[in-house]
Amino acid sequence: MDTRRLMLLLVFGLSLFMLWDAWVKYQNPVPAPQAGAGVSAPAAAEGTHVPQPGSSLKAVASQINEAGPGTAAAETLSVATDLFKAEISTQGGDLVWMELSQYKSHSDKEKQFQLFEARHKYAAQTGLIGDGLPNHKTLLKPVPGPRELADGQDAFQVRLEAPTVNGVKATKVYTFRRNSYLIDVAWEIENGGQQTLAPHAYFQLQRDQTPPDGDSFMLATFTGAAVYTEAEKYQKVKFEQIGDGSAKFAKQANDGWLAMVQHYFVAAWAPQGGMPREFYMRKIANDPSGGLYTAGVIVPVEQLAPGAKAEVKVPLFAGPQEQARLKEVAPGLDLVVDYGWLHIIAAPIFWALEFINKLVGNWGWSIVVLTVIIKLIFFPLSAASYKSMAKMRKVTPRLMQLKERFADDKMRLNQEMMKLYQTEKINPLGGCLPILIQIPVFIALYWVLLGAVEMRDAPWVGWITDLSSPDPWYVLPAIMMATMFIQIKLNPTPPDPIQAKVMMIMPLIFGIMFFFFPAGLVLYWVVNNVLSIAQQWQITRMIESGEDKPKAANDAKA
Repeated sequence: MDTRRLMLLLVFGLSLFMLWDAWVKYQNPVPAPQAGAGVSAPAAAEGTHVPQPGSSLKAVASQINEAGPGTAAAETLSVATDLFKAEISTQGGDLVWMELSQYKSHSDKEKQFQLFEARHKYAAQTGLIGDGLPNHKTLLKPVPGPRELADGQDAFQVRLEAPTVNGVKATKVYTFRRNSYLIDVAWEIENGGQQTLAPHAYFQLQRDQTPPDGDSFMLATFTGAAVYTEAEKYQKVKFEQIGDGSAKFAKQANDGWLAMVQHYFVAAWAPQGGMPREFYMRKIANDPSGGLYTAGVIVPVEQLAPGAKAEVKVPLFAGPQEQARLKEVAPGLDLVVDYGWLHIIAAPIFWALEFINKLVGNWGWSIVVLTVIIKLIFFPLSAASYKSMAKMRKVTPRLMQLKERFADDKMRLNQEMMKLYQTEKINPLGGCLPILIQIPVFIALYWVLLGAVEMRDAPWVGWITDLSSPDPWYVLPAIMMATMFIQIKLNPTPPDPIQAKVMMIMPLIFGIMFFFFPAGLVLYWVVNNVLSIAQQWQITRMIESGEDKPKAANDAKA
């Protein structure tokens, strides 16, 4: 296989890799629900008894999700901090709506981004497990108090009281803090009854299977549940796996967290300390849409003798996937910024990009600077590749003559081609091996730019006001197509007419693809192509100007 064929294979391979990866993530149809199917555990009958965690976790999860009918008497409480606005329903004290003040909606830049909201039935729910204890369907009574962060105030609480049953009083408490997406969610329990209590608390996230706005076939990202433990590490779970009962994840641990993940944002329950915890996931059987899921964690509450009080608290992180914030919440939570199998390369690339941004103050220019630095690092490999291609370009006319002369003798043709390569000291693979070494780095950079929430609403210059959205005027994709055409002209012309036509079509195919790519990604490719063109042109000019004319003349006579 000559260099041109291998180069063509590499281009197609990289394109197919990107398309295949997006296709796998996007094409995950959920089977149509059937009677009695699509639930990871049989739905428990309505009743007052809830089995204790550890004895039958599946039944506990089922009972949690089927916990009593809703009520039309519920109202919502509006709360506000410096980073977000939210609404809490008095039904169960669920966090049912959240609008992030620093992020715009993907589809309408006049509106703020909403994380928890009704369209996806996305909510954070909690409750207690035990006879007569409140769950996420119980109507709670709000306690008068502050509902927003006042000037000079660092935190405030919202309290909701459950009806007293058998002398047991339970209060749900939200604690909101300044400059934080971390919300403390607690249950305070006071046993005024005659029996000793051994309750448990559950903390779950509810969401439908629909991907968020902005997700597409070309740039499909993971939307689903995730669990992390020190033993099992980061485990992603697709909604359809939950639905058909094939989900595999850590069920019990003394550490770890559970989350709902989508592009750029995450909601996660992160129990602190070494308390035992049980993770569960389930498709809600009685949902009319057939595509509603819950994922949660059950934690124990200390045993309460009559007259005793106890509190169980689990922090909820609900906000952007800013890695510095995520690392402060819980070990491994930053892994929701998923770089896949290239994480070991992508992580330092993001660190470098973040460091550069602190110096230049603009994420667009940071991408330009980082791309230049990476090109400089790989300059020796690129130079070797371009030298090999320049030499191949120089001998292409003679290769064409050999193919015409020995068109009917493939063995002799290969012998003559190898002799020509030896005479000119050309390695047919010399132009490809250096590129192979660089591919993992450039793919890792691709995923860094795709996954970094810092790109969202980040301006570059002029018309580029959001590096996470496509170029509104398609200027960058057009420039990229032009640079690809120039690169093709600098490369050796394929002797096969079909190969030559395919190579000329590739810029158009890539250009159409990049119409839908975030501007930050296209900017990276444009800068990379421009630098490659400059380097390749210079090396090609040097090689061609130093052509060995006597050797060429002798070969022509032969």
